Amino acid sequence: MSWDQRFLDLALHVSSWSKDPSTKVGAVLVGRDKRQVALGYNGFPSGVADDSRLNNRESRLRYTLHAERNVLDNATFPTAGSTLYTTHPPCCACALSIVSKGVSRVVSLPMDSSFRARWGSEVFLSRSILDECEVACNF
Repeated sequence: MSWDQRFLDLALHVSSWSKDPSTKVGAVLVGRDKRQVALGYNGFPSGVADDSRLNNRESRLRYTLHAERNVLDNATFPTAGSTLYTTHPPCCACALSIVSKGVSRVVSLPMDSSFRARWGSEVFLSRSILDECEVACNF
């Protein structure tokens, strides 16, 4: 099994920690030497109660911290040159954070048809941001 597959499997496991009833996203950030690892999943930030807002899509979207932003915030090592593994391709805001933190590579599981229908244009734009900033992408 490749390292990419191992870290994608770990991201998939981490996604199960999300309390989002609609979409569970997990992310793993791996340092250059593969010894430094940070984890993140989508959900409300620490201190915000996981309450009925989870069941209201509009509230949930406003309060949710994306897995990619969460993992970048959780990293305790230099992120420049790191690889981000995620269960879903990043949105534009997360792509901008990925670029600003110096991540050199993003690896994601393929989009399923329902995710592509809802978020395909957003992913296209985020991919163009990452491409322009020379972040290698596998999605």
